[in-house]
Amino acid sequence: MTENTQQQNPAPTTELPTQYAPAEVEGKLYERWVERGYFTADAGSDKDPYTIVIPPPNVTGALHLGHAFQVTLMDALTRRKRMQGYETLWLPGMDHAGIATQNKVEQQLAEEGKSRHDLGREAFTERVWQWKGEYGGRILGQLKRLGAGLDWTRERFTMDEGLSKAVQTIFKNLYDDELIYRAERIINWCPRCLTAISDIEVEYQDDPGELVSLKYGEGDDTLVVATTRAETMLGDTAIAVHPDDERYQHLIGRLIKLPLTDRSIPVVADTHVDPEFGTGCVKVTPAHDPNDFAIGQRHNLDSITVMDERGIITVPGPFQGLDRYEARSAIVGALKEQGRIVAEKRPYMHSVGHCSRCKTTVEPRLSMQWWVKVGPLAQAAGDAVRDGWVKIHPEDMSKRYFDWVDNMHDWCISRQLWWGHRIPIWYGPEGQVVCVGPDDEIPTGEGWHQDPDVLDTWFSSGLWPFSTLGWPEKTADLEKFYSTDVLLTGHDIIFFWVARMMMFGLYAMDGEVPFKTVALTGLVRDEFGKKMSKSNPNAVDPIDWMDAYGSDAVRFTLAKGANPGADVPIGEDWVQASRNFANKIWNATRFALMNGATVEGELPPVEQLSAVDRWILSRLNKTVAEVDAYYEDYQFAKLSESLYHFAWDEVFDWYVELSKTTFFAGGEQAKVSGRVLGEVLDVMLRVLHPIVPFVTDTLWTTLTGGESLVVADWPTDSGFRDDAAEREIELVQQVVTEVRRFRSDQGLQPGQKVPAELTLTGTALAPHEAAIRQLLRLQPAGEGFHATAALPVAGATVALDLSGTIDVEAERKRLTKDLGAAEKEKADANKKLGNEAFLAKAPDNVVDKIRTRLTKAEADIERITNQIAALPKG
Repeated sequence: MTENTQQQNPAPTTELPTQYAPAEVEGKLYERWVERGYFTADAGSDKDPYTIVIPPPNVTGALHLGHAFQVTLMDALTRRKRMQGYETLWLPGMDHAGIATQNKVEQQLAEEGKSRHDLGREAFTERVWQWKGEYGGRILGQLKRLGAGLDWTRERFTMDEGLSKAVQTIFKNLYDDELIYRAERIINWCPRCLTAISDIEVEYQDDPGELVSLKYGEGDDTLVVATTRAETMLGDTAIAVHPDDERYQHLIGRLIKLPLTDRSIPVVADTHVDPEFGTGCVKVTPAHDPNDFAIGQRHNLDSITVMDERGIITVPGPFQGLDRYEARSAIVGALKEQGRIVAEKRPYMHSVGHCSRCKTTVEPRLSMQWWVKVGPLAQAAGDAVRDGWVKIHPEDMSKRYFDWVDNMHDWCISRQLWWGHRIPIWYGPEGQVVCVGPDDEIPTGEGWHQDPDVLDTWFSSGLWPFSTLGWPEKTADLEKFYSTDVLLTGHDIIFFWVARMMMFGLYAMDGEVPFKTVALTGLVRDEFGKKMSKSNPNAVDPIDWMDAYGSDAVRFTLAKGANPGADVPIGEDWVQASRNFANKIWNATRFALMNGATVEGELPPVEQLSAVDRWILSRLNKTVAEVDAYYEDYQFAKLSESLYHFAWDEVFDWYVELSKTTFFAGGEQAKVSGRVLGEVLDVMLRVLHPIVPFVTDTLWTTLTGGESLVVADWPTDSGFRDDAAEREIELVQQVVTEVRRFRSDQGLQPGQKVPAELTLTGTALAPHEAAIRQLLRLQPAGEGFHATAALPVAGATVALDLSGTIDVEAERKRLTKDLGAAEKEKADANKKLGNEAFLAKAPDNVVDKIRTRLTKAEADIERITNQIAALPKG
């Protein structure tokens, strides 16, 4: 019924342990997969390639749920493609993570009472390499715990020799094409990390501040400006007003006195100023604000830097040496003494940028830095998506991508760090500037020196899809596996990383895109939807959950929550439920093996199959088709739900239970059903394998005697359908479900046997009487049978004799009490809903809740009334 091209071996006689113990299985099984080379790609293969490069985790990192989430999904994609016959490469590696790693080592040195300057650049860099060797890459070992099928023979690091050559090559190419340049501009400066950081490394949040109104000038030349950063007034070089603002026409072009200094500054007219905001006057500090810098450029204003790299005031005078915040208070105090505070300080919430690494408030600062001219690169990156060469999934995320690439500013790529790729620029004694490629000679001689800065971490990670495959060399890997198929990553780094890779990939690879699809995921959150953070008690170490419940349970929980682009809530009870699912697969397969499930021989012809057999094979093929469609659309939550429903509900709870009477009876039909059950389990374990690889591989090799699911064939939908059998079994399910509900309502225990008479003649249910009785614990109606309840369902009638099985009067008393409570609830709800004054004042959600209570009460009344009527008459 399904097409599986792999030759099956007879099932071995090895019995499964009574319980599944992940800790005893997972580590050994993963080592076996790696030793057998299942994950090692062959660049010389004639198979179609399928490539994913892992978003390189920081060398400082440890596995967190966000990593586990994305890795689970990437592993599922690559495992399925490998089973489908593709030459699959999933390439692992790490990012040197410039600022983050340098901070780690500096913290370590601080504990020793030292700084990096005590060691010097060379010794400090060597210390970082030592740290990397000792602590770095822990996360890669943890990925093995998760079952990640990565090609460890191709592991890369953004500062290994090959990737360093790629960085130097592309820098040289961009420089020669005048797409890299050096210029003095306003940058984001972190006074803690002591480096420039890019716009996307600044996190903005509303911080409380104080808005102060200051009076500049004297007499008729007085102007009032409002600021939250009074300390920067020491670097003011103009006051700007709108050219059409009639209030200040007489002052445009005049010089006014700058308080607390011996300087006078001009009043300039600039359309950037909003005349409706505040007083319509703006202080201009070109060295410490990007908008002011632009005004300064337009009016040829001086740029005066007032603080050093640590945020300490450098302007000679009484404020020199003060921290920026100390200076703010001192300057406001001095202005107040001079009577220049027009309005007292008042609280003011405003958006303030913070370093994403250390959370220090960022300081806009005029600085000489290296830049990438992103205009033509960003245009190409946008066009690749617009023209359909790259698909963004979900599609509605494309807008965020376009908003970024279509409005991208030039990228500051230099960092004032010691750990990273050194900028390959040499300066000569006569002002020479030489960019050195990997094959160029380094200038030597007196006075020559290399630029001290290193490149932004995202510069090297932006090359990841092709540098990891050997570029700039024309390697077999590059020829076979580029461009990659899918980039699966969080929507939060669409700006950091996705756009960078698009720009560099198109530039370096002659217009060939770095990936064909960008599949964006959400972020993992706790079960209440709150962001997980190390500083909050809701942070979870996934290793702890893997230790407690097994890696398959963690993987299945993450995949089950993975709706495209949406955040993923997760709680420990959900992982426990997934552990129960793994146990269910184990126990049901063990039962099947003990009761004749086999993969030997061909499936019996259709005419030999029972309706139950045909039903489950029809459902099996529909599930395979459904799962395939969901994979192609990156709908991991839906495919996981589909697999869960098929395995637990349809195979284990229905097919196995409906077939027990056949198995217990033995004979030829039992052999037929045993072969069907073997087929179903074989295919079910295959389609489950990419999500839960450990338990499925263990069970499948026991069932089939095959080598491993990692290299087994992916099942295909044969097209077999039997809608008539599906309708027939749906009727059986209706009868069983309805009678079970009735039994529960009557307070019967699940295993309690009840005499019953089934009227099934002439219905499709007749062949299933034995199975129905088995599932419902219904005994034949013998002598003295007296039907106390009759249930018409699905065209049949099930009559039950409940006399002697329950305490009728006690049950009638209990139900009557419940009926009274339901009727009171109905009355209360009707009273409130009939009160016009209440309805006029109550919020909509409160009214909706009362309407819901009324609906439930009415349903309860009907249900309980029917239960009372069905009780045996006294």
